[in-house]
Amino acid sequence: MRLSALQALCIIALVAAGTQLTRWVPFWLFPEHRQPPPVVTYLGRVLPPAMMGLLVVYCLKGVSWSAASHGVPELSSILLVAALHRWKGNVLLSIAGGTGLYMLLVQLVFA
Repeated sequence: MRLSALQALCIIALVAAGTQLTRWVPFWLFPEHRQPPPVVTYLGRVLPPAMMGLLVVYCLKGVSWSAASHGVPELSSILLVAALHRWKGNVLLSIAGGTGLYMLLVQLVFA
């Protein structure tokens, strides 16, 4: 089924409006001059580490610890990410370093 120009324009406008709405709502609900509710402050404090833990578990769920590489590329990359982040405190450097090491290990060393 082919969309008409009007239908395509309506879809684009609705997607743009939805995107803008999700960007503006937090600022409307929690203006800068007001203290956010305690539950929002709590979630802002605990969710980032919880999400990082969730991502680590998700990334390691498919690792076969009894296969040939025994999870060495994954564990090495995790250790590098932690070390880089502790040393420099730069998220992008940590992610790039860990990803680079992982790709190097799985493409060249454990291929």
